[in-house]
Amino acid sequence: MARVAVVGVGAIGGVVAALLQATGHHEITLCTRRPLDGLMVSTPDGVVSVKATNVTDPALADAADWVLVATKAYDAKGAAEWLSPLCKGSAPVAVLQNGVEHRERFANDVSTELILPVVIDCPAERHGDGRVSQRGAVKMQVEAGGLGKDFAQLFAGANVKVELTDDFLTAAWRKLCVNSAGAISALVAKPSGVLQDEALGKVALEIVEECVAVGRAEGARLEDDIGLQVLDGYRAQPPDSINSMLADRLAGRPMEIDARNGVIVRKGEKHHIRTPSNRMAVALLQALSGGAILS
Repeated sequence: MARVAVVGVGAIGGVVAALLQATGHHEITLCTRRPLDGLMVSTPDGVVSVKATNVTDPALADAADWVLVATKAYDAKGAAEWLSPLCKGSAPVAVLQNGVEHRERFANDVSTELILPVVIDCPAERHGDGRVSQRGAVKMQVEAGGLGKDFAQLFAGANVKVELTDDFLTAAWRKLCVNSAGAISALVAKPSGVLQDEALGKVALEIVEECVAVGRAEGARLEDDIGLQVLDGYRAQPPDSINSMLADRLAGRPMEIDARNGVIVRKGEKHHIRTPSNRMAVALLQALSGGAILS
């Protein structure tokens, strides 16, 4: 049995908490800023009522054996406030966030050898009343090694695939290729069916091609046809599917602009690679957000 703290209980945090409960082996603490009256997660296997302790003040948090950070990338600073009390016993921190800068966000708060980046594929939506809907299978990828194996063991017996990879860099950039194209839905405020449009499909390909070029410069091994794979994946989804960036825009919440598209522009500049499509997407998304630069 492990004491597992989940920091951030949105769609991803809620599903992860339900998976941890499904193992029947852990004491779960949900770290949130506002009290949770309860957490109900609708999964393909049924509805899970998560039994956990809810803590709303970092000063009142007890030490954990594992900390799972599932906040939005732009809220890394807020998430970091929980790490000192939760990691008193040098607990490892799994970062389940979008983007390719998992370690960088928390390098000033936790020893880097205790940070485990996680790529998670989890079609889920949160609702405003403590309910989360998981719409499909969950897959996570982590670095092969001791921490990765221990993390995977946390979910033994739960309906989730945890893959250990020797090339996490490529896994993270491949996921970013998918996420970067999702900016189109957020910009036009329409679900993924909008990418059936030929012109918008071409824009999606341009966004992904820029991501591939920058990712390769960073050392990722990305296929030549990954843009078509991403576009085909969006087009295969139910046309009313809503990605998290669009969900945030529709709900009036901040969007993960920098973690999804801004990072491509920033790292492109470092490698002298032009990224005009992503640069435009970032500028327009920032304008929609009132000009705020959000990660």
